[in-house]
Amino acid sequence: MKNVYFVGIGGIGMSAIARYFLHEGAKVAGYDRTPSPLTHALEEEGAQIHYEDNVALIGEEWLNPATTLVVYTPAIPADHTELNHFRSGGFEVVKRSEVLGHLTAGKVVTAIAGTHGKTSTTTMTAWFTLGATGKGNAFLGGISRNFGSNLLLGGGERMAVEADEFDRSFLRLTPNIAVVTSTDADHLDIYGTHEEMKRAFGQFVERIVEGGVLILKHGLQVAHANKGITTYTYSVDSIEADFHAQNITPQGDGTFRYDIVCPDRIICGCRLGVGGRVNVENSLAAVAAIWAAGEFNEEGLKEAMDSFGGVKRRFEVYINTPELVYIDDYAHHPEELRAAICSIKGMFPGRKLTVAFQPHLYTRTRDFHTEFAEALSLADKVLLLPIYPARELPIEGVESELIGKDITTEWRIVQKADLAEELSGEECDVVVTFGAGDIDRECEKIVDKLKIEN
Repeated sequence: MKNVYFVGIGGIGMSAIARYFLHEGAKVAGYDRTPSPLTHALEEEGAQIHYEDNVALIGEEWLNPATTLVVYTPAIPADHTELNHFRSGGFEVVKRSEVLGHLTAGKVVTAIAGTHGKTSTTTMTAWFTLGATGKGNAFLGGISRNFGSNLLLGGGERMAVEADEFDRSFLRLTPNIAVVTSTDADHLDIYGTHEEMKRAFGQFVERIVEGGVLILKHGLQVAHANKGITTYTYSVDSIEADFHAQNITPQGDGTFRYDIVCPDRIICGCRLGVGGRVNVENSLAAVAAIWAAGEFNEEGLKEAMDSFGGVKRRFEVYINTPELVYIDDYAHHPEELRAAICSIKGMFPGRKLTVAFQPHLYTRTRDFHTEFAEALSLADKVLLLPIYPARELPIEGVESELIGKDITTEWRIVQKADLAEELSGEECDVVVTFGAGDIDRECEKIVDKLKIEN
């Protein structure tokens, strides 16, 4: 196909595939609901994008079913006009996950799955592989600060892929190595029950090729029937794990230096370029994946770890001074929030933590409002934004106050447009914004206001 049209081109996974086709010389166009830094970047790279669901806005070149492939994200509603036009018009219409499965065929695939931690771990795997082997490819679920992109085409046979459990997309992959970071309840609007979601993770593990490797967070149970694989575990806390850290030493900037214990060696004196104990654990999973893939250069690996710049919106530090810290993070699940808040408190002990949180999805808020409140209560003060709906319609009685009523620390509701101003009026010490919606659009405003006030 010389023309590819994306319905929902601005999604993080969709945009990586769009970038791949642009790299391969295809003509790329698409629709998304709102402009964003991702869509602006794609337009600069050659994609034609519009922001209204209107068939008349689709360019003539993408209206021929004989020459156009249509890729869509399952987040697009079933009544979408453009998507239904393509479906009824004889076009080849495929999900993003189907395309990703095709593009990874023939590679030595490391697929990183989990309800949280997968984006950081996948990005670490990609950057570490490039440093440790000189080659590597990746489709990422976030923008790597090292690559400046969510796509890496660095040659060689190894490919790191973020394996998304939403809509069971990860069941399109056939990995040689699979990492499972977590299986906490999520996407219950898709799965119905936690048990059904965990069953899907078992099915994902069963897709690992004969002779392949499963890398599992220590203590995690994933039931599966794949007898032809080898399983290793990793943990930042347990020395019983096959891959674990020892001699963990905090550095003055919030990062850590540590040794990585592997089944056949100890890699001494590693330092990870981003802070947080949770990221130390993610790095162990990434190193385990590289170890399982075969030969690598230890010094190159250590240099890559040291220079790792993180992922946009994952523990992204905007300000870090003795007087003021501001971090933005994508966390949108209770366990992600809990892990991130605990890591930040560990990085900056004794300092006052103010959290601004934008809940993502009405269903997730409905299902986990108590758990969100418990995690947020670890902060000293909480500012709650209205729920970001994404693909959902409102649910009666489900609003951010549902979380707030169970928070045991000081909290209040603020509007997104007022967030920067509200924070500038606080006595801020350590500030973190959390959410998977559009709260990140406020980051630069927050930085400007905080710098003025401090």
